Amino acid sequence: MVKTKHLENQSVIANVDWLSIFLYAVLVIFGWMNIYSASLPLEETSIFDLGQIYGKQLLFIGLTIPMIIVLLSLDTKVYEKYSLIYYVIGIVLLMGLFVFGKTIKGQTNWYQFGGISLQPSEFAKIGTALFLSKYITESQTTFQTLKEQAIAMGIIFLPVAFIMLQPDAGSAMIFAVLFLVLYREGFPGWYLWTGFLAMLLFILALVIQPVFLILLIVAGCVIHFFYNKNISRNPFIYAILAVIMSGFVFSVDYVFDNVLESHQKDRINVLLGDDVNMKKEGYNLNQSMIAIGSGGWIGKGFLEGTQTKGGFVPEQHTDYIFTTVGEEWGFAGSIVVITCFITLVLRIVYLSEKQKNNFARIYGYCVAAILFMHFFVNVSMLIGIFPTIGVPLPFFSYGGSSLIAFTLLLFIFLKLDANKVNEW
Repeated sequence: MVKTKHLENQSVIANVDWLSIFLYAVLVIFGWMNIYSASLPLEETSIFDLGQIYGKQLLFIGLTIPMIIVLLSLDTKVYEKYSLIYYVIGIVLLMGLFVFGKTIKGQTNWYQFGGISLQPSEFAKIGTALFLSKYITESQTTFQTLKEQAIAMGIIFLPVAFIMLQPDAGSAMIFAVLFLVLYREGFPGWYLWTGFLAMLLFILALVIQPVFLILLIVAGCVIHFFYNKNISRNPFIYAILAVIMSGFVFSVDYVFDNVLESHQKDRINVLLGDDVNMKKEGYNLNQSMIAIGSGGWIGKGFLEGTQTKGGFVPEQHTDYIFTTVGEEWGFAGSIVVITCFITLVLRIVYLSEKQKNNFARIYGYCVAAILFMHFFVNVSMLIGIFPTIGVPLPFFSYGGSSLIAFTLLLFIFLKLDANKVNEW
């Protein structure tokens, strides 16, 4: 029995997806190089100096190595069996912020233990992904009933509610991508289309006069009604939809003026081309675009970025770390980083499709969706096609919570994938 178990463990290690590990290592190492460049002080110091940002990040990277070994050594049943516990721990940590959390720039989303900070929302994503996968697998749901749909949405929205109260709209937004996973598992598509349409109408209502937008809505409903080949189409349904969408359009101004925080309104206005707000909230965006554009095709060279060295881009080692890539490594380096991220996400999707275990497959989709959402939002906001929000670039941005959480998220799946040789 011992010999058989030993052979099983050998087969699991042998079947770890080394391509994913290689891509992870490339992103982590290259990310540290850019953090080093973005935070290098004028005086020469050791790369292990824990008083410097790059020294702390190197420590965090070192901590992930034993953690990865433990993750790949644990029995896969630990992740599925105790998924509810991980989810509850995440919720409790989010709730605890309102009592023990530290408020930074108006957001209470960190625990502070001496010189160590912890952001629970990063770890709540892991617990939510695990428990959501467990629920779908165990209930064998096809999402045909309202109860099944409500439970799945509740699993996602519960941590989102606490994160929004911090308030941290950027972290909360990431959870929305899990609806793509639900859709993949049979969730009604009209939820996604409704969400997409609501966002589109919200944006259009900010740039188009409500009366003209409502005329467009009515015209669209009329055209769709007459071109819809479904014999059972009901004109009253179209009329109700037109009224609901029109009411939503009229509510946008109220929501924008009375619900959104002032900095959120400013960032949206910047995205819409408001010159007044560009001088204030748009400063970071403007500086990041200058830094990225100044890199040209091949960049200025490692440690040679003038924008980076001059400190013109605020928070460059965290959410704006990609600007260092653009300036010092140019278009070529940016494409390499983007290719690594896209390849890793597609690799996870590919491995997920090959899973024999439904829990591992669904969790793999969650991992791919979360990583892609972070990557897409982070890069998009730096080039001015998405509002500026606090979303780190996975494996790249400075921060122990971010790096450790993303490492946990990825290597739990790689362990589940490696174990598929023992699944029947």
